[in-house]
Amino acid sequence: MIYWLFLVASVIVASFSQVLLKKSAAKKYDNVIKEYLNPYVIIGYMMMVGTTVLTILAYRGIEYKNGPVIESLGYILIMILSFFFFKEPITKRKVFGNALILLGIIVFYL
Repeated sequence: MIYWLFLVASVIVASFSQVLLKKSAAKKYDNVIKEYLNPYVIIGYMMMVGTTVLTILAYRGIEYKNGPVIESLGYILIMILSFFFFKEPITKRKVFGNALILLGIIVFYL
């Protein structure tokens, strides 16, 4: 069970990392160095390293075939986080795409 939690935590951390990186990309910076060496980017990439560690720990106790299936939940989480952090609309197209992802996960585990 702990390995599944590592994998789910990896998806959550990666999703928040992408939100931070997108926040950084939306800002204008004075020069290239500040564009790549600012708190959002540094923390975002540190979180990605943490995601890698969590995924490695998860693969110690679960089958490899389960990893990509669970990690696809990140698309759904990113849609939700984008709605809250960036006020991006949740369109019918996004809902349909995420429903297909969920359907694929359900079919995989049946």
